[in-house]
Amino acid sequence: MNFRRHHRHEEPEINLIPFIDVLLVILIFLMLSTTYARFNELQLTLPAADAEKLRERPAQIVVAVAADGRTLIDRRPVDGRSVDRLAAELRDAAAGRGEVVVIVAADATTPHQAVINVLDAARRAGLARVTFAAQSGQARARP
Repeated sequence: MNFRRHHRHEEPEINLIPFIDVLLVILIFLMLSTTYARFNELQLTLPAADAEKLRERPAQIVVAVAADGRTLIDRRPVDGRSVDRLAAELRDAAAGRGEVVVIVAADATTPHQAVINVLDAARRAGLARVTFAAQSGQARARP
């Protein structure tokens, strides 16, 4: 009698689908629970200042731009609105004054192009230090 059964020898099979499912669940969990920190700060070492010493203020040229686009340089009206004319007036105002800061004081309703013309004129005149004048929010409130 032959008690041996003749089986076909089947190779074991590894099913990967449950393994992939578990990995995807772990991946989703990690994606949802991880916080991504963005560092928008710079590490700065600020210079020390001595409050008793007064710093010399650089010369200032105030360029006022009215709502209709008229321009005044140090309270003197500028003839014409071309960038070249503004640059020539800025050069004349800065002549012999050393390092100069241009302060642009534009009306809140001034066309954007008028302010850009002043900035372009300052660049053409070789005046690199430009800043803008503004009022505090409380002083600007109108009835």
